[in-house]
Amino acid sequence: MAAHLISSLLQTVALITGTPDAASPAVDAPLASESAPETRTDTSTDTSIDGRRRPGVQQELPPAITQNNPGAVAAPPPEAFPTDEFPIPDRWRLAKALCPDKHFVGLQNDCHSPFDPYHQNSLKGDRPIQVDKLPKWIPLKGDDWFLNLNAISDTIVEPRSFPTPVSNPGSERAGEIDQFGRDRSLVAAQTFIFGAALIKGSTAYKPPDIEYHVTLAYNVNYVNVEERGVLRVQTSRASHRTDSFLGVQELFIDKHLGNRSDRYDFDSVRIGIQPFQADFRGFLFNDNQLGIRFFGNRDNNRYQYNVELIWRLDKDTNSGLNDLTKKPRDDYIIFGNLFVQDFPLPGLTSLVSATVNLNRETERAVDKNGFPVRPALLGDQRPRSYDAYYLGYSLDGRIGRFNLSSSVYGVFGQDRYSVFTSKTSSIEAYFGAAELSYDFDWIRVKLSGLYASGDKKPYDNKENGFDSIFENPVFAGADTSYWIRQSIPFVGGGGVAINQRNGILADLRTSKDEGQSNFNNPGTMLLGVGADFDILPQLRLSTNVNHLWFQNTSSLRELRNEGSIPKAIGWDLSAAAIWRPKMVQNAVFRLSAAMLDPGKGFSDLFTNSRGDSRYYSVLFNAILTF
Repeated sequence: MAAHLISSLLQTVALITGTPDAASPAVDAPLASESAPETRTDTSTDTSIDGRRRPGVQQELPPAITQNNPGAVAAPPPEAFPTDEFPIPDRWRLAKALCPDKHFVGLQNDCHSPFDPYHQNSLKGDRPIQVDKLPKWIPLKGDDWFLNLNAISDTIVEPRSFPTPVSNPGSERAGEIDQFGRDRSLVAAQTFIFGAALIKGSTAYKPPDIEYHVTLAYNVNYVNVEERGVLRVQTSRASHRTDSFLGVQELFIDKHLGNRSDRYDFDSVRIGIQPFQADFRGFLFNDNQLGIRFFGNRDNNRYQYNVELIWRLDKDTNSGLNDLTKKPRDDYIIFGNLFVQDFPLPGLTSLVSATVNLNRETERAVDKNGFPVRPALLGDQRPRSYDAYYLGYSLDGRIGRFNLSSSVYGVFGQDRYSVFTSKTSSIEAYFGAAELSYDFDWIRVKLSGLYASGDKKPYDNKENGFDSIFENPVFAGADTSYWIRQSIPFVGGGGVAINQRNGILADLRTSKDEGQSNFNNPGTMLLGVGADFDILPQLRLSTNVNHLWFQNTSSLRELRNEGSIPKAIGWDLSAAAIWRPKMVQNAVFRLSAAMLDPGKGFSDLFTNSRGDSRYYSVLFNAILTF
């Protein structure tokens, strides 16, 4: 009994003092229904348990690192990245593979019709050709091959009037005794142009490695005049004509010879039927011809050069397209020019050129309608040949707020068998043209001037009338102008014309397409003013008023056997409206009207008993492009 009391007393003392007694007996275990109290241990800083942390306790972050990078570009804010576009890691094929799902709004800027040329389009050279999926017989090797297709529809409807010669053996109306008949005429033409280019290399900032180009043009034309002997030499044929022709306008290979700087200055060679324009406005030569051309640039494109040798192809008479069914003409051209930007003043580009035209056409040629074209029906009828050397300087650009475009040429050489003397004659003639314009907001006013020397003395064995090789000028209203648009017959029905269609020079040639240059001509002078009005992004109005003169009428007096012919050709007034319904060049519609109010010189040459004193030209032109 005493022992039990002593044990209870010791246990009580241990509980009070909190010191366990090793000799005390074990305390009874808790019942199963009672849970042991939870022990909360903070392990947020416990490095012995890797990766574990105490819930609800935030571990302290390391101190912030501040970067100081002078000149570094800060990251764009989140709002700089639009959310209505879908990012695609593959720039070529991945986006197109998702395009069938038209309900996926994120792809609305990536999926477009193959007939849409203004977005990513494999037919317009925006995506490379998948060479591995091509038939084995197509010899394409390597990557970065692009295909670019284009198609153009060019429609022309052109009512017009011009002095129309009467054919005495077969007039359209009995009793006609005047030298000139009814002057009204209608031209309608439809041209379809199809082109393809196969390009290897980059199609953007870097010159391509090699290019293959082909362009075909198919033309259907209808002409109706009121007198016979104008459209065809046979007066028994009707006074209207329908014709068609397929021409090859481009067929060339362009080989990249190499880069000459880290800014991709380059040298290239182009062989085949190709376009070439000798100056900024197309005064001397602007055509698609067979040739070999070396070209390139230097000093980050500040200097550009061209050297080209051309063997002229013959043209189809009624369409003006290249005719490969005929042997190329014995007419050769050598071009060399150099462009220099920002010379002589910043904003101006200078062009220095030297051109040689060697004509050796010693055989007679007749066009498709039966008219002689080489030599012309003027004076000596022996076949001609000549050497003409052109030296030229052109400017294009701006001086302050004034826009300037100008060209000057001198031509020198030798003409064998002059049409007046039947002897060898020297050639010396000059040309100058300039257009100055100024912009007032949406209005541009223009002042134009042109001088082409004429032959002063037809029998002095010196030919002083300036003539081009193949002009197609963009000047003084261009083909909106009556004088530039229409060809005025001079002698032989339409055999020889005072001026050429889409030409500004009074050169007395049979045809600029098939004829030879003629340096026995009266020359041309022009002064004009004009204005362009950008009414809307879709609509532009253009107006031009030009006054024209012959520079010297000596050659006209000799050919017409007249004692005096005044110089004044007359006033040429024109206006045009150009409408682009989508504000792009894929659909362009033009309606223009022009009138020639003849001066004393023109009236002296084409006086008629009908009292026709003014002549008109109306043009509707629709160009649709893919």
